[in-house]
Amino acid sequence: MMLSVTLHVLILGVALAGWSWTSPEHEPPPRSIAARLITQQEPEPSPVVDPVDQQKRDDERKAEEQRQQAEAEQRRLEEEKRRIAEQKREEEQKKLQQQKERERQEAEAKERQARKAREEEAARQKAEAEAKERERQKAEQEKRRQEEARQKAEEEKRRQEELKKQQEAERKRQEELARQEAERKRLEAERKLREQQLEAQADAARQAREEEARRQQEAAAAKAREAQMLSESEKYQSLIRERLSQAWYPPSSATEEMTARLQITLLPTGELASVKLVGSSGNTAFDNSALGAVRSLSRYPIPSDRDTFERYFRQFTIEFNPRRLR
Repeated sequence: MMLSVTLHVLILGVALAGWSWTSPEHEPPPRSIAARLITQQEPEPSPVVDPVDQQKRDDERKAEEQRQQAEAEQRRLEEEKRRIAEQKREEEQKKLQQQKERERQEAEAKERQARKAREEEAARQKAEAEAKERERQKAEQEKRRQEEARQKAEEEKRRQEELKKQQEAERKRQEELARQEAERKRLEAERKLREQQLEAQADAARQAREEEARRQQEAAAAKAREAQMLSESEKYQSLIRERLSQAWYPPSSATEEMTARLQITLLPTGELASVKLVGSSGNTAFDNSALGAVRSLSRYPIPSDRDTFERYFRQFTIEFNPRRLR
C-alpha cells in the first residue's frame, strides 16, 4: 500500500512539473497512464527516504510504467486483432450472402429458362397436333368429295344406261305395238324381271362384300385382342413365377429331378382361392414346400383386364422344380 501511495504522489508531482516547465505553444499530447486506486483512505505523508531507496522506487516506478505501457500495447494489439477478425468475418459473411444471392438468381434464371422451354415445347406440340388435325380433316373432306363424285358418276352412268334401255324398249315397243300387244307385254315382263334380277344380284354382291369386310374386321380385332391378352398374361405369369421363386424354400433333400405340379385358383382381387397338388414330386417335404410358397403370397399380381384374368389367371397350373418354375 505504501508503494502505491508513493507512486501516486510521484505521478502527481511529475504532472505538475511538466505543466509548469513546458511552454503552452509546444506542449506535446499527454500520455495516458493507467492507474488503479487501491484504497480510498487519505494518503499518508511520504516519509523521508534516503537516495538509495529513492532510486529503487524510481526504478520500480519506471518498471511499472513500462509494464502498464506493455499491457496497454498488448490490449491495443488484441483489440486490433479482434477488429481485423471481426471485419474479416463480416467480409466472409457478406461474400457468402452474395454467393447465395448469385446462386439463387442463377437458379431462378435456370427455372425461368426451363419454364420457357417447356412452354415453347408445349406450344410446338400443340401447333403440330393442330396441323395434323387440319391435315386429317382435309384428307377426310377430300375422301368424302371423291366418294360423292364417284357415286354421282355411277348414278349418272346408271341413269344414262337406263335411259338407253328405255329408249330401246320404247323403240321396240313402237315397232311391236302394231304387230302384237301380247309380245310387248311379254317383253316388258321379261325386262322388268331382268332388272329385278340384276338389282337383286347387285344387292346380294354388295351385301356379300359388306359381310366379308365386317368378318375380316372382326377377325383382325379378335386376333389383336388375343395377342394383347397373351402378351399381358405372359408379363403377369413372369411376375407370379418371380414372387413364388422368392417365397419358395425347397428342402435340403430336394433334387433337380423332383417336380411338383400345382393347380392354383385365384379371385378377381388377386387373392388365393385354393391350391391343389395335381402332380406329386414323390417327396412329401418337397410338395409341402411348394404348397407353402403358394399359400404364403397374400395377393398375386394379376392384370386389370377381366377377360385376360378369366382366361389365364382364374385357374392355372405351375410346376416347381429346383432349376426353374414353369
